[in-house]
Amino acid sequence: MSDWFIDHVMGLTKGSHFAEALRFFVFEFPKVMLLLTLIIFFVGIIRTYFTPERTRKALEGKKTFTGNVMAATLGIVTPFCSCSAIPLFLGFVESGVPLGVTFSFLIAAPMINEVAIILLYGMFGWKVAAIYIGTGLAIAILSGWMIGLLKLEKWVEPWVYESHMGNSGSTEEKPDFSKRISLGYDAVKEIVGKVWIYVALGILVGAGAHGYVPEEFMASLMGKSAWYSIPLSILIGIPLYSNAAGIVPIVSVLIEKGASLGTALAFMMSVIGLSLPEMVILRKVLKLPLIFTFIGIVGFGIMIVGYLFNFIF
Repeated sequence: MSDWFIDHVMGLTKGSHFAEALRFFVFEFPKVMLLLTLIIFFVGIIRTYFTPERTRKALEGKKTFTGNVMAATLGIVTPFCSCSAIPLFLGFVESGVPLGVTFSFLIAAPMINEVAIILLYGMFGWKVAAIYIGTGLAIAILSGWMIGLLKLEKWVEPWVYESHMGNSGSTEEKPDFSKRISLGYDAVKEIVGKVWIYVALGILVGAGAHGYVPEEFMASLMGKSAWYSIPLSILIGIPLYSNAAGIVPIVSVLIEKGASLGTALAFMMSVIGLSLPEMVILRKVLKLPLIFTFIGIVGFGIMIVGYLFNFIF
């Protein structure tokens, strides 16, 4: 359909910069939106079984490496975004969840979300999506474990330990299946309603790069031969603000134009997992030394993953 629209309806010259950029957008945007709508509906139903309160209770009493593995895994399926960092952090710490276990959850939840997985699967296939999930989990588990070993509780704001959420005795309503279906539909309206513009902008930027950016330039900047490409991509990614919906289409074109897989994934992980707005929000509950330690450990983990996959692939 995209070829018919570009070549026959628009009558554009095949192979021209504008024609190929527009072809990329016309093909990718509806494909991604259909995929998002379908899978977010089912993920929305699954998420009704994983409320923040239930997650908090599941992590209580879990220590060391087992707790980190469980927390990172729960982070994939539970609702979490930067704006909810403070109440979740407060609830976890007050309930006795170790600091390192809490960080495993905080790292995994935004980095390995359903939007990122869906878009990666749709644009790169299941192998790259599986690589991203596996490496993201490894970073979340090991980073949280290391933070736990360092005993950094002194760098949590004192008022966090003094606060009381007052919800430990609350009961949760268990919705019936029809209600879960309705909540799945609500998830589609809420999530797709929020991210469609990021999808459009991300694919638009990707389309421009697809049609106009020379492959030689991108390969020289983010290719395997450039040893500095991974740390540079992480440094560039941290201050950027985007979500998976906006960054995955750009990453797709970076790889197409010659960027190595490890460098592109490192860039994506730094944008999603170490965004500056999230650090600003976390500053309300964490002191700067702990925030910088968090950025350093996670950033180092992302860099190792980038070099590893550049070596393998």
